[in-house]
Amino acid sequence: MTGQTGLRRRRGGLALASLSAVLLGSTPVLGKLALEAGLPPLAVVAFRTAAAALLLLLALLPRRGSLTIFPLGLIGCLLAGALNGIGSLFFYAGLARVDAGVGQMLFGLYPVWVALLLFLDGQRPSRMSLGALALGLPAVYLITSARWQQVDPLGAGFMLLAGMLFGLHIPINERVLYEVPAPTVAFYTLVAMTLIVGPAFLIFGAPSPTVTTAALLPLLGLTAVTFGSRVALFSGVKSIGGLQSSLFGLAEVLVALALAYAALGETLSSAQQLGGILLGAALVISGIDRSPGQRAHRKGWLYWLRPPVPAIGPALVGGPSIPQGGEATLAEDEPLPRAS
Repeated sequence: MTGQTGLRRRRGGLALASLSAVLLGSTPVLGKLALEAGLPPLAVVAFRTAAAALLLLLALLPRRGSLTIFPLGLIGCLLAGALNGIGSLFFYAGLARVDAGVGQMLFGLYPVWVALLLFLDGQRPSRMSLGALALGLPAVYLITSARWQQVDPLGAGFMLLAGMLFGLHIPINERVLYEVPAPTVAFYTLVAMTLIVGPAFLIFGAPSPTVTTAALLPLLGLTAVTFGSRVALFSGVKSIGGLQSSLFGLAEVLVALALAYAALGETLSSAQQLGGILLGAALVISGIDRSPGQRAHRKGWLYWLRPPVPAIGPALVGGPSIPQGGEATLAEDEPLPRAS
C-alpha cells in the first residue's frame, strides 16, 4: 500500500508540474499582448500579482487552518516571494525589450540554478536528472535559435536575472513545503511578491495607466496563470522535489512555441524540430526517473528553515531523540516527513 501511495503521489506531482509548465509557458505571450496594448511593465506585474494573491486568499479562507504556518516557514515564504517579486520586475522589463521566444529561453535556464542551489543545500541529483538537464538545455537553445536576431543585451540580461531569482526561490520554498501545504506556501509567497511589485509600481510606474479592453483580457489571463501555476508548481515540488519540477518547467518553451505557431502562424525550422525532439526526450527521462535525490551528511545553506520539533518525549515511535535542552536533533540532516 505504501508503494502504491508513493506511486500515486509521484504521478500526481508529475501531472501538477506539467500543468505548471503549461500555464507558465503562456506567460510571455500574454505579457507581450498586455504590453503591446499600451500597459507599462510595472502595471502588468503589479496587477496580476496582487489579483492572484487576492484570489488565493479567497480560496483559502473557507478552509479552517489553511493559513497556519510555523514562523521560520513564514520567513522562508516571504524571502522566496521577495526574490521572485524582484525577478518578476526584471522579467517584464526584459520582455518589453526582447522577443518573447528569446526571453523565454533565457528565463528557462532556471533549472540550472535550481540544480546548483539544491546541490549547495546538500541534495545530490540522480544521474537521470542530470542527463535530462544535459539534453534540455541545448534543446531550449535550438528551439529559440531562429529568434536570436538583434537581441537587446540589456533586455537579455534582465531575463537571465529573472530566471536566476525564480530558480533561487524554489529550493527555499521546497524546505518550507516539508511541513506546510502547497496552497499556503503559494499564498504567502504571492503576498511577499505583492509587497515588492506593488510599491515599485506606485513609486516608479505611471500614475494612472489606461486599461483598455485589449489590455484587460491578457491581464486577466496572467492573473489566472499566476494563481494556478504557483499552486501547481509548489504542489509538484512537494511531491517530486524542486529539481524534477523545474525540469518539467523546460516544457514552457514548447508551450510558448505552440502558442506562437497558433497565434502568429510561425513555422518550425530544422533546428527547432531537433530541439523539440531533444526536449521531449529530456521530459521522458525526467518522468521515468524514480531515483530519490541523495542528501549529503552535512547541513545545507537552507538548514535554518527547518521547523522546530516539540519536545514530547521518547514515546513517539520513530521520532527524533530529545536532548536535555528540549530541542530535537535530526540525524544526517534528513528532511522531516512531508505533511499529508
